[in-house]
Amino acid sequence: MTRIFFDARELYFLTQYIPVYRVLEARGIECHFVAYDNRSSHRSAIRAGFDALELPTIWVEDKQQGLDVYRREAPDWIVFGRSYGLTSQLPAATRTAQLYHGIGMKTDMWAPGLVNHDVRFVEGSYYSERLRGLFPDACQVDVGYPKIDPLLCAEEQRPRLDLEALGLDPKKKTLLYAPTHSPTSFPNMRDDWPAEFEGYNLIVKPHQLSYFSSKRQTHREKMDLWARSPNVHIAPIEAFDAAPYMNTADLMISDLSAVLFEFAATGKPVIWCDFLHFHWTRSGLLHHRRWKRVDRKIVKRFHDIAMHAKRYRDLKGIVQDALADPERGRSARRKLAEELVGPLDGRSAERVADYLLEHAGQPAVGRAASALAR
Repeated sequence: MTRIFFDARELYFLTQYIPVYRVLEARGIECHFVAYDNRSSHRSAIRAGFDALELPTIWVEDKQQGLDVYRREAPDWIVFGRSYGLTSQLPAATRTAQLYHGIGMKTDMWAPGLVNHDVRFVEGSYYSERLRGLFPDACQVDVGYPKIDPLLCAEEQRPRLDLEALGLDPKKKTLLYAPTHSPTSFPNMRDDWPAEFEGYNLIVKPHQLSYFSSKRQTHREKMDLWARSPNVHIAPIEAFDAAPYMNTADLMISDLSAVLFEFAATGKPVIWCDFLHFHWTRSGLLHHRRWKRVDRKIVKRFHDIAMHAKRYRDLKGIVQDALADPERGRSARRKLAEELVGPLDGRSAERVADYLLEHAGQPAVGRAASALAR
């Protein structure tokens, strides 16, 4: 019987893994998640996330223990969500796949380690073309983006939030604020923005690092302050899956985050905040580091996927305009999103599962060593 393991080094990897796991589970395939219990700052949240899903999980403390599990179990496939430097030490019969944890605007999308696998699953044509130019010898398979499958299935099957249970008003329009951690608009959002936007439900869904990183204390202070307002819900860290939030929201506000593109795939309005805050390590004399990890080509190419708020004071007017005519630009948003995330048919996870099962039992192919030499 085919056995497939998912290397779940981060809780948010599950948003990519779970759609694929559900397809495999429905086909009777044995699957396991290898989870890392080495984050004291948010160990309980990680445990809660796995427990809530009742996943077949093997807990390890670090990569070495994870490697020990892989050597002992020798599964047919291991699916990774990030670079893994120990592929050469895995059992010879075990094949590895890269299902990268997210799309977006960071340069780490092009890291050589992400093609050091038997296959890398690729999202839309934009990534596919660039990756093939960078690593022509690597095995890449275009499948789409499993993470957004729950956004694209039949309406009645899409996960949604119970606004009333969250203390919000179901009669109001719902705005989802989902910033990344750095560079971010988070510190530049005003303390009193819930009062300014009192006519809306405000849901804040931060990046995982905003909850516990020592560099993100200002983010937590903002969350604590905003949470006192009756029209605000702050998503808890264990609520790692953004799909229910996206399905419920009428509009998204974000910044240099992949969620911009994910939400745009639904066709609903997106607002891109240009008023970014940079950590002191990327300011002043260190300003040259500011865009080091940001892929400016993606930012430029997909600039028009959203409406842009250059300053905080512009935000409310843009929100009002977008909600007054939510269909404006809808087809353009979906077209641009499709270039990044791939087919918007809700079947990306099926394509990943099909490939894994069709190629199980075949010998490893050298894990793109020739591509890494370039």
